[in-house]
Amino acid sequence: MDQNHPAMVAARNSWRCVQTKQRDEWLELMADDVLIEDPIGIGPTNPEGVGIRGKEALRKFWEQNLAPTDVRIETHESFAAGNESAHRMTLYTTFPGHGTFVVHGIFTYRVNDAGKITNLRGYWAVEDMKTV
Repeated sequence: MDQNHPAMVAARNSWRCVQTKQRDEWLELMADDVLIEDPIGIGPTNPEGVGIRGKEALRKFWEQNLAPTDVRIETHESFAAGNESAHRMTLYTTFPGHGTFVVHGIFTYRVNDAGKITNLRGYWAVEDMKTV
């Protein structure tokens, strides 16, 4: 697989920014009309099930969900086709005072012609989240 595929590069950069708490650099990876559904459907970060759209909403998402936590991402398998990439991953999220939660899922990234992320979707369910 081409590791330089634009969707692969965008996904890896997104993971790096999340794990190293680079909010502004993470937001720069996104298209202005980006849509994040993580998880797809109703979940704690997506209470209405419609996702998070636009950079201003993502800034709020970051402050509420990523800034107070530590995230470690393990990628097990990746695929790229067209302008998208899909990844089988495990996410470890540590919440201060609440421990570490782990979730396994499939995460997809779509990029536009400029290589900006237009869609990020997480295929996982809250009930599958476990504590470590």
